Amino acid sequence: MRDAAERLRDILEAIDRIEKYAARGRASFEADELIQTWMVHHIEVIGEASRALSPEFQSRFPDIPWRAMIGMRNIIAHQYFGIDLGAVWSVIDHDLPTLKQNIARALEELSANDNV
Repeated sequence: MRDAAERLRDILEAIDRIEKYAARGRASFEADELIQTWMVHHIEVIGEASRALSPEFQSRFPDIPWRAMIGMRNIIAHQYFGIDLGAVWSVIDHDLPTLKQNIARALEELSANDNV
């Protein structure tokens, strides 16, 4: 079973993969179905990794929007053809930079506490 640190690294890796194509801009995202699918898939990975973390772990990091991340994953997984690509881009453009910082900070804190 994957531990919390591995799940946090999964989230960071998914963010990095999204950023790789987000750098091309919104127009590229809107024009390319493969890029849309790539980004949606990795948002789903973020939600799945978040869902696998215990509520106790999540409560240690209240600045991370765990419920929103899991909720987004649920929408993607269960209403795939109803996904609002504008909302997806908004998450990518506005929410991922802060999320990346908060997840990296949580991973650093977790690593520091494990080495004590």
